[in-house]
Amino acid sequence: MLSPPTSKPDVRGAAYCFRCIGCGDLSGVASQDFRCSRCADLLEIIYPSLNEAAGKPNADKLKDVWRQRRLWQSAVDLSGVWRFRDLLPALQNDDQAITLREGCTPLYELPRSARAVGVPRLLAKHQGLNPTGSFKDCGMTVAATFARLAGFKWVACASTGNTSASMAAYAARGGMRSLVLVPEGKISWSKLSQALDYGAVTCQLRTDFDGCLRLLQELVLRAPVYQLNSINPFRLEGQKTLALELLDQLDWQPPDHIIVPGGNLGNSSAIGKALLEARDLGLITRLPKLSVIQAEGANALVRTLRETGGKSLVSVQAQTRATAIRIGNPASWKKAIHVLEATGGACEQVSEIEIAQAKAELGLEGIGCEPASAVTLAGLKKLVKQRFVKPEESVVLILTGNLLKDPDFTMDFHRGKLFEGSDGSETVRAGLEPLRRAPMILDAKLDAVIQTLEQAEKSEPPPSLK
Repeated sequence: MLSPPTSKPDVRGAAYCFRCIGCGDLSGVASQDFRCSRCADLLEIIYPSLNEAAGKPNADKLKDVWRQRRLWQSAVDLSGVWRFRDLLPALQNDDQAITLREGCTPLYELPRSARAVGVPRLLAKHQGLNPTGSFKDCGMTVAATFARLAGFKWVACASTGNTSASMAAYAARGGMRSLVLVPEGKISWSKLSQALDYGAVTCQLRTDFDGCLRLLQELVLRAPVYQLNSINPFRLEGQKTLALELLDQLDWQPPDHIIVPGGNLGNSSAIGKALLEARDLGLITRLPKLSVIQAEGANALVRTLRETGGKSLVSVQAQTRATAIRIGNPASWKKAIHVLEATGGACEQVSEIEIAQAKAELGLEGIGCEPASAVTLAGLKKLVKQRFVKPEESVVLILTGNLLKDPDFTMDFHRGKLFEGSDGSETVRAGLEPLRRAPMILDAKLDAVIQTLEQAEKSEPPPSLK
C-alpha cells in the first residue's frame, strides 16, 4: 500500500494564494481535496499583488509582451498557455513547465451558421485542436506542472473521457504515473484509448461520473495521489488562458457573447475568471456576456437556477449522448453561477435532436466537433429566439472537443441510427435527413461512381450550403 508523504512540499509562488469561494478564507497551502479547511467549499487562486497599485502590471505592456512571445522559440513561449504566464502561478524557472505546446488554437468564422441563426458575426474558438483533442490540455499543463513540483509521483482523475486522455498525456510527459477512474460503459472508446496509450492505470467503475469523483475525493486523502480534476484550482488557471488568447486574437475587442458547454462547469468558471481579471487589469473595458448551455438530460445548472434561484444545487441523473457533459452533480456550480451573474450571461438547455442537428451544421462549415461542443450552436439558436442575443451582436462559440473524440455518434447520425427506437423517431428522421450523408456501397466501376456523382449534383444541397 502506498503511504502518504511525510511532509507537504511548499510550492507556493510569491504571487498567489488560495481563497475559499464560500467564506473567503485565505491560505498559502491547499489540502489534497482542494476544499476549505473551515467550510469545505472549493478554493480558487488569487493574485493579491495584481490588486495593489504598486504591483499592478501595465495593460499595454502586457499585451506587447504577449505578442512578442509568439515569435520566440522557448518551450513556454510556444505554449498558448504559458505565453500568458504573467497571470499564472509563478514558477521558479520556465524549464519546470510540463508542456505539449497546448493552446494556440484557431478562431474560425462561421458565415453559413451566422446567416442561418441571424447574427452578423459568429466565430468558433476550437479547443478541440489541442494536443490531446480537447480544452482540458490548457488546464492540465499548469496542474500537472504543480503536481510534479509538489513531489507527487502519481496523479489521478475521474473522467467522462477528455480529462483522462489529457491527464495521462501530461503525466507521461512529466515522468509521473496516472490513475484514471471512469464510469463503466459510459464514455467514448476513442477517449479511453488515449488514456491507455499514454500509460494510465485505468479503472472502469460500476457507477456514474459523480460516483467516480466522490471515490477520488476519498482516495486523495488516504494515498499520495494528486487530484487533477477541475476541482483543482491550478486546472482553472490554465484553462482561463483560453479567454486571454481569444481576446488577443480579437485585438482585445471583446465579442458581445461567449457561449460555453456546461458539464462539470470548470471551464465556464475559468473563462469567466479570466474575463473579470482582464477587466480589472484594464486589458478590456467591457465584459462579454458568458452563457452556459447544457443538455436537457444533464441539466443540473439549468434546474438549479430555475428551481432554487442558484441557492442550492439540484442534482440530476445525467443521460445524454454528449458524453463529455454527462454530469449530474457539477462540482463548480457555485463558481459558474458567480460568472453568470457577473457577466450577465444566460443558462439554457437543448435536446438531443438539437445537439445532433447543430453538430452536423458545424460539420458542414468544415469545422467538426464532438457532440458536447455542438450544444453551443444549438443554444445560440434558442438565445436568438428569446432575443437574449440581439441581431446586431457578435458571438463566439467555444468548441471544447475534436470530432474524432466520439466517432460512433457521428456514424450513428449519418446512418440514421442515432434516434432509433426513440419517441417520434419518424419525425426526427425526416427533419434531420437533409443533413445526413450516409456512406454508399457501390460496385468498383467508374459508371457507378459517375452516376452517384450526377445524382448528388441534382439533389438539394445541405441547408448550410445554400
